[in-house]
Amino acid sequence: MDKRPIGIMDSGLGGLSVIRIMNQQLPHEKLIFVGDQGHFPYGTRTQQNVCHLALNIGQFFKRQNVKMMIVACNTATAAALPTLQAKMPFPVIGMIAPGAKGALQQAHHHSIGVIGTASTIENHAYEKKLHQLDTSVQVVEKAAQPLVSIVEHGQTGTVLAKQTVDEQLAVFDQQPVETLILGCTHFPFLAAEIQQKLGNQVTLVDPAKEAVNNAQEWLIKHDALNDTTLAPQSRLYSTGDVAVLKAGAEQWLNSQNYTCAHLEL
Repeated sequence: MDKRPIGIMDSGLGGLSVIRIMNQQLPHEKLIFVGDQGHFPYGTRTQQNVCHLALNIGQFFKRQNVKMMIVACNTATAAALPTLQAKMPFPVIGMIAPGAKGALQQAHHHSIGVIGTASTIENHAYEKKLHQLDTSVQVVEKAAQPLVSIVEHGQTGTVLAKQTVDEQLAVFDQQPVETLILGCTHFPFLAAEIQQKLGNQVTLVDPAKEAVNNAQEWLIKHDALNDTTLAPQSRLYSTGDVAVLKAGAEQWLNSQNYTCAHLEL
């Protein structure tokens, strides 16, 4: 058993979708979250810059003696995962490989759509991984950067959210898909609007769920689960405005068992 915390990072509030799943599946694990809102958004930055930012957060987690790091950011996964895995003394799990594998496990996956940040789509991160695993799959990619801002500004469930989703996903009217990868951890918070736009015949795949499954498998295999009987209090940090982090946590986390604070890196 290992009582050390698990570190989770994101460029903003999207990583709260990973915490939400962690709290459901692994409620006894202590979590340390860093939302790098001070450098948000990652999706319009260079890969070199994103890698530098992710390494800084990795070093913070190292000082916090975490047992695992989850990169709850598809952009940072594409830019920094191999570097983090090489430099950090603990396992580092990203979003893209788990998300691609999860999509291919769906009953209907001949045509797979991917929505993500500008950086994730420009680098074809999901398309490369999907074709690495299955060369026959058809992939339709769409950058949907404006959806990230909808979530960051707490506008989910609004008329504006629906309008923005409809506009950003219009490409799938002409190029229909059977499965859609939500290739940004912000996007699960817009799942209702996305499902309404595409219809119930399209399966939505949340890479965050697949990544948490991977984390759980690793912890069990290495006998590293926290054996506490009480749900420990998690620590949430923002490198930007803590009030925004608090509002997001109150809106999207079912638990109140956390503290919020500002972090300078």
